[in-house]
Amino acid sequence: MVATPLQPSKHPLAEYIQRLESGKSLLKNTPENVMEVVGILKSYGVVLDAYSNNLNYIAEHQFLVLFPFFKYFNGEVTFPKLLRHWWHDRINFEYAEYCMRAMLWHGGGKLDEYVDSPEFLEATQKAINAKLKGNFVIGTLNTIFPNFLSEQVKMLAYYSALGQFWRVMSDIFISLSDRYDQGEIGSIEDVVKHILDGLVADASKPITYAVKIKGKTYDLLPKSAGLTFLMDTAVPYVEAVFFRGTPFLGTVSFNAQAYQISFDQSQFAYGALYADPLPVGSAGIPPTLLMQDMRHYLPEYLHQIYREGLRGEDDLLVKICMSFQKSMYCVTTAALKGLAPYPLTTENPQEKQANRQYFEQWMNRFTYSRILDVNA
Repeated sequence: MVATPLQPSKHPLAEYIQRLESGKSLLKNTPENVMEVVGILKSYGVVLDAYSNNLNYIAEHQFLVLFPFFKYFNGEVTFPKLLRHWWHDRINFEYAEYCMRAMLWHGGGKLDEYVDSPEFLEATQKAINAKLKGNFVIGTLNTIFPNFLSEQVKMLAYYSALGQFWRVMSDIFISLSDRYDQGEIGSIEDVVKHILDGLVADASKPITYAVKIKGKTYDLLPKSAGLTFLMDTAVPYVEAVFFRGTPFLGTVSFNAQAYQISFDQSQFAYGALYADPLPVGSAGIPPTLLMQDMRHYLPEYLHQIYREGLRGEDDLLVKICMSFQKSMYCVTTAALKGLAPYPLTTENPQEKQANRQYFEQWMNRFTYSRILDVNA
């Protein structure tokens, strides 16, 4: 009996479903796209290294410090560094916290479930009691508002989890750039494969979090919780930051009568795959901080492309955002391929149909994204 071939999809974005099924990327393969994506991910990798180090520092060394004035200094407070901080001649760690709060708010995965579990609450209470011992002021605050400090610990767990996630991604992006420089990366498909291989290699990497208080270690996210890199940080991160995001202040009305923000959190579409590069390159929009950070670490070949553009460096942040958005479609491609129910090379009709349904469900969420714009 001959198997019936899979019929072409009738989805509005059928072209991109076919691209995924055939092993291609959501972003077209052109030499310009390859150069932009690799170059911007090199810069992003350097910035993520700094973000990761700071998030982990805050989680481990600023535990329940309610007024952490020097949390962005990683324990190295000097007057010259303080001056650079005030002058904003520094990495904008605020963006890292923005992403962390988006993950905390949107939730998802076993990490979200675990921080609401009795086990986490018990471990949290032990750490809080150890931290508050002899501190009458904070102890009184905890008595009046019994859930305040436990919520702070929950947030610190997300600081640590995101820091660990970005540690892996930084290494993936830096090694991608190294391979490109060595001539090993020549297409967008090569970029996606490199990212996918990195995700798979660290898929089961444990996500753990412990703090040391007065010489004693308190495991808040123990290895026994079974939290892993891919399903419990990577997937919730893609959902929270790539797809949902948060509404940017000043661009939409928060007035309930204006209906510019959906009442349904699952319908949010303010993430990196939807963002308009023009407002993102403007002051007051959180991703602008990321673009400002990346501009300092652009490879010369990418920076030269920007200089030769119509407006030179006058709209540099917008250009960086456009390249960054292209790169995020490559990362998303890697994630979608890695999470497909069956291998894309399968010849089994039922498995092919299951993959088709999987991709069509995802493409429903891409309908109002900038997928057409990045490929224009």
